Amino acid sequence: MSRSIDYGNLMHDAMRRLIRQVLADVADHGLPGAHHFFISFDTGHPDVEIADWLSDRFPDDMTIVIQHWFDNLKVDDEGFAITLNFGNNPEPMYIPYDAIRTFVDPSVEFGLRFESQDETDDEPDPLPPDQPEDEDGAKDAEVVRLDQFRK
Repeated sequence: MSRSIDYGNLMHDAMRRLIRQVLADVADHGLPGAHHFFISFDTGHPDVEIADWLSDRFPDDMTIVIQHWFDNLKVDDEGFAITLNFGNNPEPMYIPYDAIRTFVDPSVEFGLRFESQDETDDEPDPLPPDQPEDEDGAKDAEVVRLDQFRK
């Protein structure tokens, strides 16, 4: 039986540690300069904690923006808790790192995307075709282009 290195999961772990480190710094010191984040996540993940009205409105995924107003940012090894303002209604939420699909800081054109191997790839690939793929043809982890988030 041959053994192989699981680069996809290793990369996902490294990317989640990076997000944790960035959010922990923001929790301790606030957002520096023009930095802000768009974080999309799977609202159906079993460990996501959001208000019922938010999960009803966003049954599959949701994108939050951490920029002008946020409160109670708490970061732990599994995810982060934050309170965000939705139409003058502060809503606490908890997002595990495993639920994150994209993490983008448009101020410095930085982005990460997490994809599972069982997701269908119906939309065009935003990256060049020379991205490495695993043996099933699914991309495990990749940097995203910010053009898809611009209006």
